[in-house]
This record gives sequence, C-alpha cells and structure tokens, in this order.
Amino acid sequence: MDRELISRLAHANHPIASPLDDDAVRRLLDRGLRGGDERVLDLGCGGGEWLLRALAASPGARAVGVDLSERALAHAQDAARTLGVADRLDLHQEDASAFMSAQPFDLVLSVGATHAFGGLLATLAAAGKHLAPGGRVLVGDGFWEREPSPEAVEMLGDFTDLPATIDRVAADGWVPVYGHVSTRRELDDYEWEWTGTLSSWALDHPGHPDSAQALAVAAEHRAEWLRTYRDAFGFVCLVLQRHA
Repeated sequence: MDRELISRLAHANHPIASPLDDDAVRRLLDRGLRGGDERVLDLGCGGGEWLLRALAASPGARAVGVDLSERALAHAQDAARTLGVADRLDLHQEDASAFMSAQPFDLVLSVGATHAFGGLLATLAAAGKHLAPGGRVLVGDGFWEREPSPEAVEMLGDFTDLPATIDRVAADGWVPVYGHVSTRRELDDYEWEWTGTLSSWALDHPGHPDSAQALAVAAEHRAEWLRTYRDAFGFVCLVLQRHA
C-alpha cells in the first residue's frame, strides 16, 4: 500500500492536509486575497483544496497548482470541474522547487510542504521568486511548543520554537501581516481524523488486500502521535510580505 494512497484515504474527511479548521483556512485566505482578481500559486498543492477554496472565494482569481502526484492533481481537476472553476485553474505535474512561470503571482502558498524545499527559509526563497511586487506568501510549518524528545525530532524535523521561527522569518526580510497558531483542538482533530478515517476505511473493507496494512498504519501513527510528539508539536501559518 503506497504512501500516496494512505494519505488520500486518511485525508478523505479532512481535505486540508494540515491541522487547521475551516474558519482558520478562510481567515488566512482572506488576508492573502485582497483584490479579488489575484493570480494564486500553490507550490505542493496536493489535491488542490487551498486553490479550490481561493477560487470559490474570489470569482476573479486565477490559480496554478504544482505537485508531483498525478493522482492528487487528477482529484483537483475533477473537484474544480464539479465546483465550476476548472477554467481558472492550471495544474502542473512537476517538482515544485523547479517550477518556472513567465508571470508573477499575487499570492504564493506552501502549507505543510516545506520539507519539499529543504525547510522554511528555503521555501520562502522559492516562493519569493514567483511573487509580484506587493504580493504575499502564505506558508505553514511546524514548530516545537516545548522541548521535544530526540525521537520526535527524528520523526518530524529539527524545528525551532515559535518566537525563534518568527525571528528567522523576519531576519530573512519578511514581515508577518497575519498568522494563525493551530489550537490543541485543531491539532488533535487532525490526528483523530487521519487515524480514524484510515481505520474506518480498513474496517469497512475487510476483504480488501490493503485492509490489514491500513489498520496497522493507522495504529502505528496514532501511537507515535500520542506517545512521541503530541505534547511538543505545534503548527503555525503565516501571511508574509516583503519589505518595500
């Protein structure tokens, strides 16, 4: 059972693949979409949920999504047709770090995908290459709420705490104009949805050849969350703009 299929099944009831509720997503997009006719880019768009919501919120906006997953992009295209926004969405199957565009973008997103670029600052550097003057970046990444165990660092990454994270971003020339720190409810809800939805699929398909593995993956993930990183991991989304 490949990781992409596991992720698709696990996110079926939580299509935003990060610990954010719908109100938080809406507020973040509101701060990024200021004119109503923006060009929006998502680097590592997955199933395109951020772009679909951006297009629904701004009828004059146009969007581009970049991802390596053919299946995720096909899902995004199907969803765009269903929502009636397919004519305003362009999708590219390629490495987001190598994507090139002839036109700049008013909003560049990369939420929960900083690992694809080598970290937060590298993600901002990649996003900045695509940004129009006065444009904004919406980025989401982890941080440590309290001292992590070595196992947690090995599992999730070598993050800093929240103040140090903001300091690093500011020192790199970015000004936070809005932000959202995921609440304990959002963090827990995301994990319960991930593990529970995958478990439900396995239990509802006992004869499927991947059922037993899906159930085992969900149980392992749940144990890692509860025992290794639940008390230490946090997640922050930042809307950023460069100094003039």
